[in-house]
Amino acid sequence: MKKSEIEQHCTDLVTPIIEENNFELVDVEYVKEGADYYLRVYADKEGGINIDDCVFISRALEAKLDEADKIEDAYILEVSSPGLTRPLKKDKDFKRSIGKLVEIKLYKAMDGLKEFEAVLVDYSEETITLKLDDKNIVLSRSQISMIRLAFV
Repeated sequence: MKKSEIEQHCTDLVTPIIEENNFELVDVEYVKEGADYYLRVYADKEGGINIDDCVFISRALEAKLDEADKIEDAYILEVSSPGLTRPLKKDKDFKRSIGKLVEIKLYKAMDGLKEFEAVLVDYSEETITLKLDDKNIVLSRSQISMIRLAFV
């Protein structure tokens, strides 16, 4: 299976667990770090997710993953909070981050900048509007390799 297929497979399996227990699925990623593969699930809930919630999701998901047995490589399953510097991926992430400082990394430099911080002003399906040095700039989402809340 390809990386995107594994992430979608995991998303399909974890979504019912997440929804039935009033959690929010923030992200799923399948990455190789060194010699190891990691299947990471980031979840949250109103008031913040705790270690017991992560253990619950992990055990329930692990049973489903073992039953389906579609991932060929050995991997380490991790379930955690997305943290303070969570990436913005879904519309609800952008909505709750309006007016906040974000960190942006671009695929290609723009006006000499490839990485910078700016205030998120607005978003649409295709664009992100940021306030940088007292002027608004509009970026296509396709220009952005990563956008997340800045750590202040």
